[in-house]
Amino acid sequence: MLVLIGPSSVILAPLIPNLTADEVLGVIALTFGGIVGLLILLFGEHSGAVFNPAITLGATIAKTLQSKYFVPYLIFQITGGLVAGLTLRTLFYSISSPTDLGSTKLAIGVTPFLGIVLEAGGTFVLTASALLASSRLSKKKFQGLLVGSTLFLLILLIGPITGAGFNPARSIGPSVASDYFQNLWVYIVGPTLGGTLAGLVFRGFRNARSKSKLNIVCVC
Repeated sequence: MLVLIGPSSVILAPLIPNLTADEVLGVIALTFGGIVGLLILLFGEHSGAVFNPAITLGATIAKTLQSKYFVPYLIFQITGGLVAGLTLRTLFYSISSPTDLGSTKLAIGVTPFLGIVLEAGGTFVLTASALLASSRLSKKKFQGLLVGSTLFLLILLIGPITGAGFNPARSIGPSVASDYFQNLWVYIVGPTLGGTLAGLVFRGFRNARSKSKLNIVCVC
């Protein structure tokens, strides 16, 4: 759902008449933030709503997600992204769009190094938001609001520069389906670094403040 609906907005929003570039960005950011918040409400109690390999890594390092779930979650997250990518190709094969099915792309003049730094930084913030939501907020609606709002703001800030991937599954699905692989590694390396760092920082702060074990994780 995340990789289907989010990139669909990247494809369709520029086609809406009379929208400025900023308004198009706002529509895309709102779509991604909204779907993440909704998915946390729908699936948070059942699976933790972990739909992002980078955040899965961070949550595992932070020990808010049991390590036995790490590999299965990665497999299903990537599989979901690939299936969503194929669905996007089926739905939009007849639409002429420069977005390559909503693939994440670096803006003109942005180097891969800068892309990695920004993707890592954005993923760090998003992962930290998710880990804080899981440990400090008991109600799913507030967890969804926090994480969804964080993603919304991050897309507004970083989207024009890198496309604001922050999620390897989100980038891999559309890229594979559209045969667009330019700088795809940036959207794997950057989020992986960001998720890892957030997990280490969260684990360090948690160990410093308390030895109590967190019993729930709700991340996107």
